[in-house]
Amino acid sequence: MERDLHQLNYDQGNIKLFHSDCIDVFSELQSECVDLIITSPPYCMGKEYESISDDINSFKKLNKKVIAESMRILKKGGSLCWQVGFHVKDSVIIPLDCLIYDIVDVLNKSVDSQSRLYLHNRIIWTFGHGLNAEKRLSGRYETILWYTKGTEYLFNLDAIRIPQKYPGKKYSKGKKAGEFSGNPLGKNPSDVWEIPNVKANHIEKTEHPCQFPIAIPQRLIKALTKPGDVVMDPFSGSGTTAVACVLENRKFIGCEVKEEYIEIADKRINEALNGDIKYRPDVPVIEPDLSQKVAQKPEGFKW
Repeated sequence: MERDLHQLNYDQGNIKLFHSDCIDVFSELQSECVDLIITSPPYCMGKEYESISDDINSFKKLNKKVIAESMRILKKGGSLCWQVGFHVKDSVIIPLDCLIYDIVDVLNKSVDSQSRLYLHNRIIWTFGHGLNAEKRLSGRYETILWYTKGTEYLFNLDAIRIPQKYPGKKYSKGKKAGEFSGNPLGKNPSDVWEIPNVKANHIEKTEHPCQFPIAIPQRLIKALTKPGDVVMDPFSGSGTTAVACVLENRKFIGCEVKEEYIEIADKRINEALNGDIKYRPDVPVIEPDLSQKVAQKPEGFKW
């Protein structure tokens, strides 16, 4: 028997996950109560968690409602991060971030300047493995649109710096000649993120068919919030954003309509709270070891 409303309260109420449609949960939340919203909405392509009748118009209608409510509950200075890929049908694609941009553009016209969403980055999330297409080039990236509510916002670059490729590089001329040219804390990760997607034997894999890696919300949470801030995911799925919030000491509000995904999220949140969660750290992708046979080109391969 399914539960009408499922709410988890862990760590003195810091993690809340509702077994409910996000629109119903939004109606219970006061305006400007959330610091960061991270989500990846359904692409409306007939996945097991979608209606078979869903199409690109369903996507537009749903996201218009959810983004409008997200704008209302987001604090001024808060961030909204919308991760989407492509709607694909008969090998024809529609880039969903373009539709999201148009939706936000229309919604912005109905609010004052400090309540509008301002786009700061179109982050490319690229991954090396996935389905191999036959009638087009294989897709190996999705996008994250990072907006802020208003023009004054938090961005902690130092929290997400990555190792430099050439840390020993020095200035060759000028007043700093001979000094190391890189930042001692690491370099800016740029707007192209290479993070393996959750497929097959990935350490984070669950039964959810479209699960994104913990490293994505974890990196966004560290850059765009402070410890104790409130993060929301309107489409929580397997609870990935909730787990990232536990790891980074943030509060969480999430919504999920499917019972089986609630149960997966329950388990993962408990594991994170107990320090038992298994996940891939946010570290650079390792280059193949050419000494291993699996990385060597077989005889007869012509590339």
